[in-house]
Amino acid sequence: MARYSCTCFSRRIVFVLRVAALTVRFLTRRYIGEYDHQAENRYKHEVLVDGEPILFEILDTCPKSEEDLPSCETLHWADGFLLVYAITDRRSFNFVRRVKQMLGCDTPLALVGNKGDMVHLRQVSTEEGEILAKDYECWFSEVAAAEQVTQVAEAFHELCREVMSVRRKNKQSLLDRMLGTKSAGLRAYSRGKSDSALPKE
Repeated sequence: MARYSCTCFSRRIVFVLRVAALTVRFLTRRYIGEYDHQAENRYKHEVLVDGEPILFEILDTCPKSEEDLPSCETLHWADGFLLVYAITDRRSFNFVRRVKQMLGCDTPLALVGNKGDMVHLRQVSTEEGEILAKDYECWFSEVAAAEQVTQVAEAFHELCREVMSVRRKNKQSLLDRMLGTKSAGLRAYSRGKSDSALPKE
């Protein structure tokens, strides 16, 4: 793989389910099959997104149960969340909804329904995923880590784009507030008469 400039931006992405197969698909383009790891795993991966070098820092969480929600440390660490459920497991879909309740309204998100190749075992319809994504106002796709490479990578890229979009909006908002304060003073001065326009004594 080509080396990118060391000036690449870091994006911290958090998964909320055991999705090792999806992660490895993105990192190596290979499919390893899902395995039940017993601890959180962190990965780093450098890639171009829309021509810009990005260093992904990925935390693949390992919830032990439906009550095992992400920690406050994880919520503050992440720039964005890839909410992943299995279309064959309604409990995972419900878990994703619970995690979303912990996140702020402006938190960058992407919603992914994995195991899209196992439609014969489907428990969560595509329409349900689309409705949830509309409620969350986020990007949505169903993928099959076992069969798809491009679609899996696109999920990461879309979340990265959302993170960058939110950051740009925040910077612009801050700039607008700063300029608004300064320009308000300028406007107040410009409404008055200039020294040269005052009557001479």
